[in-house]
Amino acid sequence: MKKVGLLSIVGAVLMAGVPSPAAEDMVTRRQADMKAMAAAAKTISGMFKDPATYKAGEFTWAADTIRDKSGSVLSAHFASEAASPQSKARPNILEERDRFDSIANDLRDYAVALDAAAEKNPGQMPASMRMKPGEAMGGGPLGTHVRNEQELSAMPAEHAFHLMLQTCTTCHVRFRME
Repeated sequence: MKKVGLLSIVGAVLMAGVPSPAAEDMVTRRQADMKAMAAAAKTISGMFKDPATYKAGEFTWAADTIRDKSGSVLSAHFASEAASPQSKARPNILEERDRFDSIANDLRDYAVALDAAAEKNPGQMPASMRMKPGEAMGGGPLGTHVRNEQELSAMPAEHAFHLMLQTCTTCHVRFRME
């Protein structure tokens, strides 16, 4: 009887150190979503670098990709600790849940603003979507966010895009290893 109990304890301890297939699947899914958001951001960035390449449909697709993979979807990917050698996430996400969720929602809000800008501008990229030379970016990479929807919708899409990138940086600095 004691041997069976001891074996059960040893087995449980050994299994605790092995990531579950579900944890591995979640890491794979969230990494795929992160790569999709990075590719979408690269698409938008390219259009701001060369406005002649702007296509409202592609811009919308990219903004929608980020919108659909951020906010509550992104938060759900980190709902529980998923210890995995594949993961680059820091364990402090669970300890700082409110902050992480706020950053994930900020990312979604910036993507929504970019989507709205593309809807308003189905033709060529107008100057109103671009930042003006010397225009202050505001904030910084460790806490930039715009809470007021009116302020967000009034700023040029390029400014919202830069704030979105700063949001990514903020999250990676705080919650990603490396």
